[in-house]
Amino acid sequence: MDFVEALNAAASWLQTFLINEWTLYQSALIVVGYFVCGLLAKRLEPALEARARMIKGNPDLLRVIIAFMRRLKWLFLIVWLWIADVVLSRYGWPSYRWLVATALTLVAAWFIIAVLTRIIRNQTLARVVAVIGWLYFALYALGLDRPVLTALDSLAVNLGAVRLSMLLVLKAILLSAAMIWLAVLFGNMSSNWVQKSADLTPSLKVLISKLIKIGLIMLAGTIALSATGIDLTALTVFSGAVGVGIGFGLQKVVSNFISGIIILLDKSIKPGDTITLGETFGSVRDLRSRFVSVITRDGKEYLIPNEDFISKQVVNWSFSSDYVRIDVGFETSPSSDPHEVARLAIETAKTVPRVASAYAEPVCWLTGFGGSSLGFKLRFWISDPSNGLTNIRGQVFMALWDAFDAAGISMPDPREIIMKTPAELAGAEEPATSTRRDRARF
Repeated sequence: MDFVEALNAAASWLQTFLINEWTLYQSALIVVGYFVCGLLAKRLEPALEARARMIKGNPDLLRVIIAFMRRLKWLFLIVWLWIADVVLSRYGWPSYRWLVATALTLVAAWFIIAVLTRIIRNQTLARVVAVIGWLYFALYALGLDRPVLTALDSLAVNLGAVRLSMLLVLKAILLSAAMIWLAVLFGNMSSNWVQKSADLTPSLKVLISKLIKIGLIMLAGTIALSATGIDLTALTVFSGAVGVGIGFGLQKVVSNFISGIIILLDKSIKPGDTITLGETFGSVRDLRSRFVSVITRDGKEYLIPNEDFISKQVVNWSFSSDYVRIDVGFETSPSSDPHEVARLAIETAKTVPRVASAYAEPVCWLTGFGGSSLGFKLRFWISDPSNGLTNIRGQVFMALWDAFDAAGISMPDPREIIMKTPAELAGAEEPATSTRRDRARF
Protein backbone atom coordinates (compact mmCIF):
# COMPACT_ATOMS: atom_id res chain seq x y z
CA MET A 1 0.00 0.00 0.00
CA ASP A 2 2.85 2.38 0.78
CA PHE A 3 4.46 1.64 -2.59
CA VAL A 4 1.20 2.42 -4.37
CA GLU A 5 0.86 5.67 -2.47
CA ALA A 6 4.42 6.64 -3.40
CA LEU A 7 3.68 5.96 -7.05
CA ASN A 8 0.51 8.02 -6.84
CA ALA A 9 2.40 10.88 -5.20
CA ALA A 10 5.09 10.77 -7.89
CA ALA A 11 2.46 10.70 -10.62
CA SER A 12 0.66 13.62 -8.99
CA TRP A 13 3.97 15.59 -8.82
CA LEU A 14 4.73 14.83 -12.45
CA GLN A 15 1.27 15.89 -13.50
CA THR A 16 1.44 19.04 -11.41
CA PHE A 17 4.93 20.25 -12.32
CA LEU A 18 5.91 18.53 -15.57
CA ILE A 19 2.86 17.51 -17.52
CA ASN A 20 0.81 20.68 -17.53
CA GLU A 21 0.18 23.56 -19.86
CA TRP A 22 2.51 25.98 -18.03
CA THR A 23 5.44 23.61 -18.47
CA LEU A 24 4.70 23.58 -22.18
CA TYR A 25 4.47 27.38 -22.20
CA GLN A 26 7.82 27.68 -20.43
CA SER A 27 9.43 25.18 -22.80
CA ALA A 28 8.08 27.14 -25.74
CA LEU A 29 9.45 30.39 -24.29
CA ILE A 30 12.89 28.85 -23.85
CA VAL A 31 12.99 27.33 -27.35
CA VAL A 32 11.69 30.47 -29.07
CA GLY A 33 14.08 32.65 -27.09
CA TYR A 34 17.01 30.41 -28.01
CA PHE A 35 16.39 30.69 -31.76
CA VAL A 36 15.48 34.40 -31.69
CA CYS A 37 18.56 35.29 -29.67
CA GLY A 38 20.70 33.14 -31.95
CA LEU A 39 19.47 34.94 -35.08
CA LEU A 40 19.88 38.35 -33.44
CA ALA A 41 23.42 37.56 -32.31
CA LYS A 42 24.32 36.19 -35.76
CA ARG A 43 23.34 39.51 -37.34
CA LEU A 44 24.95 41.81 -34.76
CA GLU A 45 28.10 39.89 -33.85
CA PRO A 46 30.14 40.47 -37.08
CA ALA A 47 29.49 44.23 -37.12
CA LEU A 48 30.18 44.67 -33.40
CA GLU A 49 33.33 42.55 -33.54
CA ALA A 50 34.62 44.52 -36.54
CA ARG A 51 34.17 47.75 -34.58
CA ALA A 52 35.84 46.21 -31.54
CA ARG A 53 38.85 45.21 -33.65
CA MET A 54 39.46 48.89 -34.30
CA ILE A 55 40.62 49.29 -30.69
CA LYS A 56 44.41 49.63 -30.85
CA GLY A 57 46.96 49.65 -28.07
CA ASN A 58 44.68 48.08 -25.42
CA PRO A 59 44.80 44.28 -25.78
CA ASP A 60 43.22 43.59 -22.38
CA LEU A 61 40.12 45.64 -23.17
CA LEU A 62 39.93 44.08 -26.63
CA ARG A 63 40.11 40.58 -25.13
CA VAL A 64 37.24 41.34 -22.74
CA ILE A 65 35.06 42.83 -25.49
CA ILE A 66 35.72 39.95 -27.88
CA ALA A 67 34.90 37.46 -25.12
CA PHE A 68 31.47 39.10 -24.77
CA MET A 69 30.97 39.47 -28.53
CA ARG A 70 31.52 35.76 -29.17
CA ARG A 71 28.76 34.92 -26.66
CA LEU A 72 26.11 37.47 -27.53
CA LYS A 73 23.54 34.69 -28.06
CA TRP A 74 23.79 33.60 -24.45
CA LEU A 75 23.76 37.19 -23.20
CA PHE A 76 20.56 37.90 -25.16
CA LEU A 77 19.06 34.63 -23.90
CA ILE A 78 19.79 35.64 -20.30
CA VAL A 79 17.91 38.92 -20.84
CA TRP A 80 15.03 37.06 -22.52
CA LEU A 81 14.70 34.50 -19.71
CA TRP A 82 15.02 37.17 -17.04
CA ILE A 83 12.13 39.15 -18.55
CA ALA A 84 10.05 35.96 -18.85
CA ASP A 85 10.83 35.03 -15.24
CA VAL A 86 9.81 38.47 -13.96
CA VAL A 87 6.52 38.39 -15.89
CA LEU A 88 5.66 34.83 -14.81
CA SER A 89 6.52 35.47 -11.16
CA ARG A 90 4.31 38.54 -11.10
CA TYR A 91 1.25 37.14 -12.84
CA GLY A 92 1.40 33.45 -11.97
CA TRP A 93 2.16 30.83 -9.34
CA PRO A 94 5.76 29.75 -8.57
CA SER A 95 5.05 26.49 -10.39
CA TYR A 96 4.47 28.54 -13.55
CA ARG A 97 8.10 29.67 -13.69
CA TRP A 98 10.28 26.88 -12.26
CA LEU A 99 11.54 25.73 -15.65
CA VAL A 100 12.34 29.28 -16.80
CA ALA A 101 14.11 30.05 -13.51
CA THR A 102 16.19 26.87 -13.76
CA ALA A 103 17.12 27.63 -17.37
CA LEU A 104 18.03 31.21 -16.40
CA THR A 105 20.37 29.94 -13.66
CA LEU A 106 22.08 27.43 -15.96
CA VAL A 107 22.46 29.86 -18.88
CA ALA A 108 23.82 32.60 -16.59
CA ALA A 109 26.30 30.13 -15.10
CA TRP A 110 27.41 29.00 -18.56
CA PHE A 111 27.82 32.61 -19.75
CA ILE A 112 29.83 33.78 -16.72
CA ILE A 113 32.14 30.77 -16.71
CA ALA A 114 32.64 30.87 -20.48
CA VAL A 115 33.58 34.56 -20.42
CA LEU A 116 35.91 34.20 -17.44
CA THR A 117 37.73 31.19 -18.90
CA ARG A 118 38.19 33.14 -22.13
CA ILE A 119 39.56 36.26 -20.43
CA ILE A 120 41.96 34.40 -18.12
CA ARG A 121 45.14 33.68 -20.06
CA ASN A 122 46.47 30.96 -17.74
CA GLN A 123 44.82 27.75 -18.89
CA THR A 124 45.29 25.97 -15.56
CA LEU A 125 43.71 28.86 -13.65
CA ALA A 126 40.87 29.00 -16.20
CA ARG A 127 40.13 25.29 -15.63
CA VAL A 128 40.16 25.78 -11.86
CA VAL A 129 37.70 28.67 -12.18
CA ALA A 130 35.45 26.56 -14.43
CA VAL A 131 35.44 23.61 -12.01
CA ILE A 132 34.73 25.78 -8.95
CA GLY A 133 32.02 27.70 -10.81
CA TRP A 134 30.20 24.60 -12.07
CA LEU A 135 30.51 22.93 -8.66
CA TYR A 136 28.87 25.88 -6.93
CA PHE A 137 26.07 26.19 -9.49
CA ALA A 138 25.44 22.45 -9.32
CA LEU A 139 25.06 22.67 -5.53
CA TYR A 140 22.80 25.69 -5.98
CA ALA A 141 20.61 23.95 -8.54
CA LEU A 142 20.27 20.87 -6.31
CA GLY A 143 19.53 22.95 -3.23
CA LEU A 144 22.65 21.72 -1.43
CA ASP A 145 24.47 25.02 -1.25
CA ARG A 146 23.20 25.99 2.19
CA PRO A 147 24.03 22.67 3.92
CA VAL A 148 27.51 22.67 2.41
CA LEU A 149 28.12 26.29 3.45
CA THR A 150 26.85 25.54 6.96
CA ALA A 151 29.19 22.57 7.25
CA LEU A 152 32.18 24.67 6.14
CA ASP A 153 31.24 27.40 8.60
CA SER A 154 31.17 24.88 11.47
CA LEU A 155 34.86 24.08 10.88
CA ALA A 156 36.28 27.07 12.77
CA VAL A 157 38.94 28.09 15.28
CA ASN A 158 38.95 31.09 17.60
CA LEU A 159 41.99 33.40 17.62
CA GLY A 160 41.18 35.83 20.40
CA ALA A 161 38.35 38.00 19.17
CA VAL A 162 38.58 36.60 15.65
CA ARG A 163 36.69 33.46 14.59
CA LEU A 164 38.26 31.86 11.54
CA SER A 165 36.14 29.27 9.79
CA MET A 166 36.84 27.27 6.66
CA LEU A 167 34.02 29.13 4.94
CA LEU A 168 35.53 32.50 5.89
CA VAL A 169 38.99 31.48 4.66
CA LEU A 170 37.64 30.19 1.34
CA LYS A 171 35.54 33.31 0.85
CA ALA A 172 38.53 35.53 1.64
CA ILE A 173 40.79 33.64 -0.77
CA LEU A 174 38.29 33.52 -3.62
CA LEU A 175 37.10 37.10 -3.23
CA SER A 176 40.63 38.46 -2.82
CA ALA A 177 41.86 36.56 -5.88
CA ALA A 178 38.88 37.70 -7.94
CA MET A 179 39.09 41.34 -6.83
CA ILE A 180 42.87 41.54 -7.31
CA TRP A 181 42.55 39.93 -10.74
CA LEU A 182 39.90 42.48 -11.70
CA ALA A 183 42.07 45.27 -10.28
CA VAL A 184 45.05 44.15 -12.36
CA LEU A 185 42.85 43.84 -15.45
CA PHE A 186 41.40 47.34 -15.05
CA GLY A 187 44.88 48.63 -14.11
CA ASN A 188 46.29 47.32 -17.39
CA MET A 189 43.41 48.90 -19.31
CA SER A 190 43.94 52.27 -17.61
CA SER A 191 47.69 51.97 -18.19
CA ASN A 192 47.10 51.56 -21.92
CA TRP A 193 44.86 54.64 -21.92
CA VAL A 194 47.50 56.64 -20.05
CA GLN A 195 50.22 55.54 -22.49
CA LYS A 196 48.21 57.00 -25.37
CA SER A 197 48.26 60.49 -23.84
CA ALA A 198 50.41 62.90 -25.81
CA ASP A 199 50.53 65.51 -23.02
CA LEU A 200 52.44 63.38 -20.50
CA THR A 201 56.14 62.56 -20.44
CA PRO A 202 57.17 58.87 -20.60
CA SER A 203 58.28 58.87 -16.95
CA LEU A 204 55.02 60.45 -15.79
CA LYS A 205 53.03 57.90 -17.82
CA VAL A 206 54.81 55.04 -16.06
CA LEU A 207 54.37 56.67 -12.63
CA ILE A 208 50.64 57.28 -13.11
CA SER A 209 50.12 53.74 -14.41
CA LYS A 210 51.90 52.22 -11.41
CA LEU A 211 50.01 54.39 -8.90
CA ILE A 212 46.69 53.41 -10.49
CA LYS A 213 47.56 49.70 -10.34
CA ILE A 214 48.78 49.89 -6.74
CA GLY A 215 45.71 51.88 -5.67
CA LEU A 216 43.32 49.45 -7.38
CA ILE A 217 45.03 46.40 -5.85
CA MET A 218 44.92 47.91 -2.33
CA LEU A 219 41.26 48.88 -2.81
CA ALA A 220 40.44 45.40 -4.10
CA GLY A 221 42.10 43.73 -1.12
CA THR A 222 40.27 45.98 1.33
CA ILE A 223 36.90 45.40 -0.33
CA ALA A 224 37.45 41.64 -0.42
CA LEU A 225 38.36 41.43 3.27
CA SER A 226 35.46 43.69 4.26
CA ALA A 227 33.02 41.67 2.13
CA THR A 228 34.01 38.45 3.89
CA GLY A 229 33.14 39.98 7.25
CA ILE A 230 36.65 40.07 8.68
CA ASP A 231 37.12 42.75 11.33
CA LEU A 232 40.28 44.51 10.21
CA THR A 233 40.72 46.30 13.55
CA ALA A 234 40.94 42.97 15.38
CA LEU A 235 43.92 42.00 13.27
CA THR A 236 45.92 45.15 14.01
CA VAL A 237 48.31 43.58 16.54
CA PHE A 238 48.73 40.42 14.52
CA SER A 239 49.33 42.32 11.30
CA GLY A 240 51.85 44.58 13.08
CA ALA A 241 53.93 41.64 14.25
CA VAL A 242 53.75 39.99 10.85
CA GLY A 243 54.60 43.29 9.21
CA VAL A 244 57.86 43.60 11.16
CA GLY A 245 58.96 40.15 10.04
CA ILE A 246 57.95 40.78 6.46
CA GLY A 247 59.74 44.15 6.56
CA PHE A 248 63.07 42.51 7.36
CA GLY A 249 62.56 39.82 4.75
CA LEU A 250 61.45 42.23 2.04
CA GLN A 251 63.97 44.98 2.76
CA LYS A 252 65.53 44.79 -0.69
CA VAL A 253 62.14 44.61 -2.36
CA VAL A 254 60.97 47.73 -0.56
CA SER A 255 64.26 49.48 -1.33
CA ASN A 256 63.91 48.70 -5.03
CA PHE A 257 60.28 49.82 -4.98
CA ILE A 258 61.12 53.17 -3.38
CA SER A 259 64.06 53.58 -5.76
CA GLY A 260 61.72 52.98 -8.67
CA ILE A 261 59.40 55.72 -7.44
CA ILE A 262 62.38 58.11 -7.08
CA ILE A 263 63.55 57.30 -10.61
CA LEU A 264 60.11 58.09 -11.99
CA LEU A 265 59.78 61.31 -10.00
CA ASP A 266 63.17 62.78 -10.92
CA LYS A 267 62.80 61.58 -14.53
CA SER A 268 66.42 60.46 -14.66
CA ILE A 269 65.53 57.39 -16.70
CA LYS A 270 62.60 56.80 -19.02
CA PRO A 271 61.64 54.12 -21.54
CA GLY A 272 63.67 54.48 -24.72
CA ASP A 273 66.75 56.03 -23.07
CA THR A 274 70.16 54.65 -23.96
CA ILE A 275 72.12 53.99 -20.79
CA THR A 276 75.40 52.50 -19.62
CA LEU A 277 75.59 50.90 -16.18
CA GLY A 278 78.86 49.14 -15.48
CA GLU A 279 79.51 46.94 -18.50
CA THR A 280 75.88 46.99 -19.63
CA PHE A 281 75.05 49.22 -22.60
CA GLY A 282 71.54 49.19 -24.00
CA SER A 283 68.13 50.77 -24.29
CA VAL A 284 65.62 51.02 -21.44
CA ARG A 285 62.65 48.88 -22.43
CA ASP A 286 60.45 49.03 -19.36
CA LEU A 287 60.36 50.41 -15.82
CA ARG A 288 58.94 47.98 -13.28
CA SER A 289 58.29 48.34 -9.57
CA ARG A 290 61.36 46.22 -8.72
CA PHE A 291 63.72 46.43 -11.71
CA VAL A 292 64.49 48.20 -14.97
CA SER A 293 64.49 46.16 -18.15
CA VAL A 294 67.47 47.04 -20.36
CA ILE A 295 67.87 45.34 -23.73
CA THR A 296 71.31 45.34 -25.34
CA ARG A 297 72.31 45.38 -28.98
CA ASP A 298 72.88 41.61 -29.00
CA GLY A 299 69.31 40.92 -27.85
CA LYS A 300 70.07 40.18 -24.20
CA GLU A 301 67.61 41.67 -21.71
CA TYR A 302 69.07 42.64 -18.34
CA LEU A 303 66.73 43.05 -15.35
CA ILE A 304 68.68 45.55 -13.28
CA PRO A 305 67.38 46.36 -9.74
CA ASN A 306 66.15 49.92 -9.31
CA GLU A 307 68.50 50.41 -6.37
CA ASP A 308 71.53 50.17 -8.70
CA PHE A 309 70.33 53.21 -10.63
CA ILE A 310 70.30 55.21 -7.39
CA SER A 311 73.53 54.01 -5.78
CA LYS A 312 75.78 53.54 -8.84
CA GLN A 313 77.06 55.79 -11.60
CA VAL A 314 74.78 55.68 -14.62
CA VAL A 315 75.54 57.13 -18.04
CA ASN A 316 72.34 58.26 -19.73
CA TRP A 317 73.24 58.96 -23.35
CA SER A 318 69.88 60.58 -24.07
CA PHE A 319 69.00 62.29 -20.77
CA SER A 320 68.81 65.90 -21.98
CA SER A 321 69.57 65.40 -25.68
CA ASP A 322 69.66 62.57 -28.16
CA TYR A 323 72.88 63.86 -29.73
CA VAL A 324 76.11 62.08 -28.79
CA ARG A 325 79.68 62.97 -29.83
CA ILE A 326 81.95 60.16 -30.96
CA ASP A 327 85.75 60.26 -31.38
CA VAL A 328 87.53 58.13 -33.96
CA GLY A 329 91.33 57.98 -33.84
CA PHE A 330 93.52 56.94 -36.78
CA GLU A 331 97.08 57.32 -38.06
CA THR A 332 98.70 57.92 -41.43
CA SER A 333 102.24 57.68 -42.73
CA PRO A 334 104.57 60.59 -41.82
CA SER A 335 104.90 61.54 -45.48
CA SER A 336 101.18 62.44 -45.72
CA ASP A 337 99.99 66.03 -45.93
CA PRO A 338 98.12 66.60 -42.60
CA HIS A 339 95.99 69.38 -44.07
CA GLU A 340 94.78 67.12 -46.88
CA VAL A 341 94.21 64.22 -44.47
CA ALA A 342 92.05 66.36 -42.14
CA ARG A 343 90.01 67.80 -45.02
CA LEU A 344 89.44 64.39 -46.57
CA ALA A 345 88.45 62.87 -43.21
CA ILE A 346 85.84 65.58 -42.60
CA GLU A 347 84.35 65.23 -46.07
CA THR A 348 84.25 61.45 -45.71
CA ALA A 349 82.49 61.59 -42.33
CA LYS A 350 79.74 63.76 -43.84
CA THR A 351 78.91 61.00 -46.32
CA VAL A 352 78.02 58.49 -43.59
CA PRO A 353 74.18 58.59 -43.17
CA ARG A 354 74.08 58.41 -39.36
CA VAL A 355 76.51 61.31 -38.87
CA ALA A 356 74.48 64.39 -37.84
CA SER A 357 76.32 66.95 -39.97
CA ALA A 358 73.36 69.32 -39.82
CA TYR A 359 73.61 69.47 -36.03
CA ALA A 360 77.40 69.96 -35.87
CA GLU A 361 80.09 69.80 -38.52
CA PRO A 362 82.65 67.00 -38.07
CA VAL A 363 86.15 68.16 -37.11
CA CYS A 364 89.52 66.50 -37.45
CA TRP A 365 92.60 67.42 -35.40
CA LEU A 366 96.24 66.47 -35.66
CA THR A 367 96.99 64.99 -32.24
CA GLY A 368 100.60 63.91 -32.66
CA PHE A 369 103.43 63.19 -35.05
CA GLY A 370 106.73 61.36 -34.91
CA GLY A 371 109.15 59.43 -36.98
CA SER A 372 106.72 56.58 -37.85
CA SER A 373 103.20 58.11 -38.08
CA LEU A 374 100.88 61.10 -37.89
CA GLY A 375 98.06 60.82 -35.33
CA PHE A 376 94.57 62.26 -35.98
CA LYS A 377 91.28 62.37 -34.10
CA LEU A 378 88.00 62.70 -36.01
CA ARG A 379 85.00 63.98 -34.01
CA PHE A 380 81.38 63.84 -35.16
CA TRP A 381 77.86 63.70 -33.70
CA ILE A 382 75.02 61.19 -34.04
CA SER A 383 71.37 61.45 -32.94
CA ASP A 384 70.55 57.77 -32.46
CA PRO A 385 72.90 56.17 -29.90
CA SER A 386 70.33 53.42 -29.28
CA ASN A 387 71.17 52.03 -32.73
CA GLY A 388 74.73 51.28 -31.60
CA LEU A 389 78.12 52.96 -31.31
CA THR A 390 80.48 50.28 -32.56
CA ASN A 391 78.70 49.99 -35.90
CA ILE A 392 78.88 53.73 -36.62
CA ARG A 393 82.61 53.71 -35.80
CA GLY A 394 83.02 50.80 -38.17
CA GLN A 395 81.15 52.61 -40.94
CA VAL A 396 83.34 55.69 -40.54
CA PHE A 397 86.53 53.60 -40.52
CA MET A 398 85.47 51.82 -43.70
CA ALA A 399 84.66 55.13 -45.40
CA LEU A 400 88.03 56.58 -44.34
CA TRP A 401 89.86 53.52 -45.67
CA ASP A 402 88.18 53.80 -49.06
CA ALA A 403 88.77 57.56 -49.25
CA PHE A 404 92.45 57.32 -48.24
CA ASP A 405 93.05 54.45 -50.64
CA ALA A 406 91.54 56.46 -53.50
CA ALA A 407 93.61 59.55 -52.58
CA GLY A 408 96.86 57.59 -52.25
CA ILE A 409 97.26 58.26 -48.52
CA SER A 410 99.02 55.33 -46.90
CA MET A 411 98.82 53.98 -43.39
CA PRO A 412 101.93 53.72 -41.16
CA ASP A 413 103.72 50.39 -41.08
CA PRO A 414 105.54 49.65 -37.81
CA ARG A 415 107.85 47.27 -39.68
CA GLU A 416 109.07 50.05 -42.00
CA ILE A 417 112.87 50.76 -41.77
CA ILE A 418 114.15 54.06 -43.16
CA MET A 419 117.53 53.57 -44.88
CA LYS A 420 119.85 56.55 -45.44
CA THR A 421 122.05 57.00 -48.55
CA PRO A 422 125.88 56.47 -48.34
CA ALA A 423 126.44 60.19 -48.80
CA GLU A 424 124.26 60.94 -45.76
CA LEU A 425 126.08 58.32 -43.76
CA ALA A 426 129.51 59.70 -44.78
CA GLY A 427 128.45 63.22 -43.90
CA ALA A 428 127.21 62.00 -40.56
CA GLU A 429 130.45 60.13 -39.79
CA GLU A 430 132.88 63.04 -40.48
CA PRO A 431 132.01 65.10 -37.40
CA ALA A 432 132.26 62.03 -35.27
CA THR A 433 135.68 61.12 -36.69
CA SER A 434 137.06 64.62 -36.24
CA THR A 435 135.76 64.69 -32.73
CA ARG A 436 137.59 61.50 -31.87
CA ARG A 437 140.82 62.91 -33.38
CA ASP A 438 140.46 66.10 -31.33
CA ARG A 439 140.02 64.10 -28.21
CA ALA A 440 143.17 62.12 -29.07
CA ARG A 441 145.20 65.32 -29.22
CA PHE A 442 144.37 66.20 -25.67
